[in-house]
Amino acid sequence: MKALPWKWIVAVAIALVVAGGALKMMSARKEAAAAAPKAQAVVELAATDVVKAEARELQRGLPISGSLRAVDSAVVKARVAGELQGLVVREGDAVKAGQLIARIDPTETQARLKQAQEQADSAKAQIEIAQRQYNNNKSLVDQGFISKTALDTSWHNFVSAEANHKAALAAVDMAKKSLDDTALKAPINGVVSQRFAQPGERVGVDGRVVEIVDLGRLEVEATLSAADSIEVRVGQEATLQVEGSTRPVAAKVIRINPSAQAGSRSVLVYLAIQDPTGLRQGLFAQGSLGTGKASTLAVPLNAVRTDKPAPYVQVVENNQVAHKAVKTGARGVEGQEAWVGVEGVPAGATVIKGHVGALREGTAVKFTAHPKP
Repeated sequence: MKALPWKWIVAVAIALVVAGGALKMMSARKEAAAAAPKAQAVVELAATDVVKAEARELQRGLPISGSLRAVDSAVVKARVAGELQGLVVREGDAVKAGQLIARIDPTETQARLKQAQEQADSAKAQIEIAQRQYNNNKSLVDQGFISKTALDTSWHNFVSAEANHKAALAAVDMAKKSLDDTALKAPINGVVSQRFAQPGERVGVDGRVVEIVDLGRLEVEATLSAADSIEVRVGQEATLQVEGSTRPVAAKVIRINPSAQAGSRSVLVYLAIQDPTGLRQGLFAQGSLGTGKASTLAVPLNAVRTDKPAPYVQVVENNQVAHKAVKTGARGVEGQEAWVGVEGVPAGATVIKGHVGALREGTAVKFTAHPKP
């Protein structure tokens, strides 16, 4: 058997030495990692991320919602049938009460007025004839030439002629009214919200032409359950948020429907918008109606978490996160934030607000600045 060259022997020895060194280094690193303490996760919170659980006077309220609608609105309808003429206003145009909006072709109505006037003139002439006949018969009766029966007949003819004349005059008045109705005028000040007909179109009696709304007075029609409606009174105030608007809108209860709705047994409540500037009919509004005040230990409503079987809040104790089960009570509003009364946390506890999110219990906490009491 032929012996290995000495170069191969040297190479194998070097490889064994290198492998042994690598194994020693890896073993040393594992021992160091095991000996080093595990780093603990720390959550850094700002002063605005927490709030103190304190006794607060909350404005209790009911959630309400509904659509805005104009208190004063009107639909201009045709009172006589005919061709629509002169309609120039469109959606968004402002109109004033009494302003001429359009006109129905008056040709047919004018002809009817003329016909009624001619019939009235004819009836008046019949009165004059009956009057002369009665006077003549009366003279003849006085002279004994005719009987009193003929005089009575002439008298009844005279009375009948007067009645026919009065009926003809009434027909003239009706024809004049129809002629006046060909002019379509705005009944209220406001803005055109819809146009239902076009110029040249033939409209029938009670055919809708335009709708006018007065945006100077808006209200919300809110539906409340029978139980919630018991606490509602005229004059109570509400804070609403209208879609498309960033500002809170103040409203006040002005009317309460005395009857419940059939079927649902709900009650309609009407709230007047205090400042309708920039608002439109039909926008959706929702908010809270203040029904009283309650003094209780409270936290922000969004701080109460419900991802466990029982509601709880996250508090900071000994610089760590702790979960405290709570029992919620009265809800209300302070400023523009919703709060809820709680039982289960001591007064003065540092409660983590809801926007921070869920934190694991026992997580270390440090503050960028000390929370204000």
